[in-house]
Amino acid sequence: MSEALISIIVPVYKVERYLPVCIESILQQTYPYLQIFLVDDGSPDRCPEICDAYALKDSRIQVIHQENSGLCTARNTALKKAEGKYILFVDSDDFLFADWCERLVRCAEKKFADLVAGHYCFVDEMGRPERKRLAVSSRIIEEEVVD
Repeated sequence: MSEALISIIVPVYKVERYLPVCIESILQQTYPYLQIFLVDDGSPDRCPEICDAYALKDSRIQVIHQENSGLCTARNTALKKAEGKYILFVDSDDFLFADWCERLVRCAEKKFADLVAGHYCFVDEMGRPERKRLAVSSRIIEEEVVD
């Protein structure tokens, strides 16, 4: 597998309850070549402080503070600064399994794919998981990302 950089973009707005879990799951990836953007979209809660504290702990994290402009603008702001071969959008109330980035890169390189998505798991407020399946690429590959 290559050492391709993944730029991870996380728009942040009113998610202080979920944000630390999201960020920790990104920092614990087995794939080390990450550039992480936390885009504080004018969040009125403690999210700006949480983002700044994590940036002090890990040099891969860059925090962008901006006035509230919405999800698409937040993503586009970071996209302009992204340097990665791959871009990964993560919602701030999501978390990633530890090998998620590694599996996505492996699949992209093996299949010469322009776009890759994989399984996701919805967890309800009671903590009950409901597994969903999604596998997509520009080459219309319907298979497991886990190879």
